[in-house]
Amino acid sequence: MALTSPVARTRKRRHPAAISLSELSRSPLYSEELGIELGKRSDAEYFKWFLASLLFGARISETIARNTYRAFARYGLLTPDSILASGWDFLVNPIMREGGYVRYDGRKSTQVLADCKRLQSEYGGSLTNLHDRAKDEKDLEERVLAFYGIGPVTMNIFLRELRPFWRKARPEPLPVVRKLARKYGIDLSAFDVASRTFGRIEAGLIRMRGGAT
Repeated sequence: MALTSPVARTRKRRHPAAISLSELSRSPLYSEELGIELGKRSDAEYFKWFLASLLFGARISETIARNTYRAFARYGLLTPDSILASGWDFLVNPIMREGGYVRYDGRKSTQVLADCKRLQSEYGGSLTNLHDRAKDEKDLEERVLAFYGIGPVTMNIFLRELRPFWRKARPEPLPVVRKLARKYGIDLSAFDVASRTFGRIEAGLIRMRGGAT
């Protein structure tokens, strides 16, 4: 979709400290920063993003979330089976400790294990099955929210980057995204919510706030 119209509106109302719409539309997605290739449309990549979303959804910094995901990758723990086989103690130390978790290391380890167990028992370890079994957008969101420790924010983090690949993934932008878009004169309605461009603008605005949530 052409950027002419929203760019014009952005220029008219541009805030002195605002980033340009052109820059926002080139923002890397959070999955891309971690080397996760959702465009492959594979369960392996979907699970990596699910795991990363669990980490980004905690009350920690983006840096700690990224470092912890990379610790999982470093130890080859990027599937439900491998994570369950590793056990709680191993997740706490070295995984969470190397990532930088301190206060939430035990709690987050418990959540990751519980959610891997649920994914295995309810959906045969396949997030594609989760999507396919959902009746519609609302049911998909409810199924994600049924996982242990996942609230609306973590659900949004997970589903928003899957919009281009899952037809039932249509979470509304977070209130902070709409607020920042209004502040900088960006017309979000001018973009297809399922497009990568929308996702990049969304990610860029969230980074301006200072966090994945």
